[in-house]
Amino acid sequence: MSTLEKTETKENQKTTMASQLTGSQAVLEALIHEGVDTVFGYPGGAIMPIYDALYDYNDRLKHILVRHEQGGIHAAQGYARTSGRVGVAFATSGPGATNLVTGLADAMIDSNPIVCITGQVFASLLGTDAFQETDVVNITSPVTKWNYQVTDATEIPSVLAKAFYIASTGRPGPVLIDITKNAQLQLFDYKGYKPCDHVRSYRPAPIVRKEYVEEAAKVINAAKKPFVVFGQGIILGKAEQEFKNFIEKGGFPAATTVMGLSALETDHPLHVGMLGMHGNYAPNVMTNECDVLIAIGMRFDDRVTGRLDKYAKQAKVIHLDIDPAEIDKNVKSAVPVWGDCKETLPLLTKMIDKVNHSEWVQQFRELEKEEIKEVIQDELNPKGDVMTMGEVIKVLNELTGGDAVIVTDVGQHQMVTCRYAKFNSSKSNVTSGGLGTMGFGLPAAIGAWYGAPHRDVVAIIGDGGIQMTIQELGTIMQFGAKVKILILNNEFLGMVRQWQQLFHDRRYSFVNITSPDFVAVAKGYYIDGNKISERKDLRGALETMLNHDGSYLLEVMVGKENNVFPMVAQGTSVSEIRLK
Repeated sequence: MSTLEKTETKENQKTTMASQLTGSQAVLEALIHEGVDTVFGYPGGAIMPIYDALYDYNDRLKHILVRHEQGGIHAAQGYARTSGRVGVAFATSGPGATNLVTGLADAMIDSNPIVCITGQVFASLLGTDAFQETDVVNITSPVTKWNYQVTDATEIPSVLAKAFYIASTGRPGPVLIDITKNAQLQLFDYKGYKPCDHVRSYRPAPIVRKEYVEEAAKVINAAKKPFVVFGQGIILGKAEQEFKNFIEKGGFPAATTVMGLSALETDHPLHVGMLGMHGNYAPNVMTNECDVLIAIGMRFDDRVTGRLDKYAKQAKVIHLDIDPAEIDKNVKSAVPVWGDCKETLPLLTKMIDKVNHSEWVQQFRELEKEEIKEVIQDELNPKGDVMTMGEVIKVLNELTGGDAVIVTDVGQHQMVTCRYAKFNSSKSNVTSGGLGTMGFGLPAAIGAWYGAPHRDVVAIIGDGGIQMTIQELGTIMQFGAKVKILILNNEFLGMVRQWQQLFHDRRYSFVNITSPDFVAVAKGYYIDGNKISERKDLRGALETMLNHDGSYLLEVMVGKENNVFPMVAQGTSVSEIRLK
């Protein structure tokens, strides 16, 4: 062979090799093509080839090493919620994969777009009970929008394209892709990455039926007491302005679900509060007084409806939702409006009359005054020496001006924060709504900061929830997420204790919880902090926390047996809401 022929052969080999990738490299190329900039994960044996490939991609993909896989998926959720993009988490097989299940269930019920990539044992070992083998596909089927196991690397580009498409379109949700180790190591001819824009038998948004929109407009225009209830669908549909145009033209009082918070600024003149078990008095009572109930991007969760057989029976219900499965699932609608609210709301807005329902809105304001007198005044401006959770949130509002991202864990502090926090802009409320996952707050706040690093992120957490994922302080220590951690410590598992007080004759069964010195723990992770127990120190301590350049932990001691009111007791109607 001549020198020229040898040179040409070498060049051809280079070209061939340049068009070949391992399955692991193909995974990372897919992430880059999908615009992913941050991945939360934890390595292990079965996913090690992907991590080996990641070594050469760290200039294009930021990887955040969490301290537990549950922390990784909650962080991916927080990232998705503040960025509006798909969150990504890595985990290994066996316990790594099963540690994702709680987060998958949380993301599924709260419609968070997540793609989880798990490593799996070699395909030849599947079904042999190999070390760290679990059937993650069957385990996660009920808590994912779609999942799939890859055993051949050639599938990786198309499967991941499909994963991102399914996770982010229609009603968003979590997707899990399980990749066997042989597929990660396999070298194959890589023909580039093509984003997915169609999956047979999958229709992200139903076809809008204009006759239903027209019928809805007729019902609304005939209404004397129309009432709008809205959820996270407004945010997921990026339809905040369309929603505002709709309620302002119709003059409709509008109330939010927990997940819908921040879709409409808190101080908007038509915003009448929060619905639900610990929501505001007026919107709960008026649900059973309105003549037309317009539900937009919400699913009539039991915490919103109370007893279904006593929920809005006098009203004609118009339900706008992208997911046809939610229509008539819990509450029968008079007019269903299927479709993306980004599309359906402008159509409906054009057809409704411009009306001033000021007298009807004023009825909400009168009931609001009653709640202020009986509940809110004492919560925000207590006369006793003991601080309340509400007054902490009040001062925080004053200092942030309603511009911070507020991340909450689950419990009394969550309900108090949702009731009293101010939100000026969308994607500012990050909480675990449907699943109610304690331990969500800290890792979700880390992800929320990476999703919106230009914003202040405040994690408000109880003394119980913080101890479920406190190890994620190590993630903050290593990677520097500037999260402000506000622990409201009442020395109880507060929400359970409240129920035991009200419905179990004060039989406080295992709700007393002892906590470590949280400030000392934080300092062990090189995170500054402080603890206060007196009102005179509150404002200054919050100012120090917010002004600190970096993460900071502030523990505030609050009343041990303070309760969250109003309250719709389980098994009662929303109109039977208790102020005390």
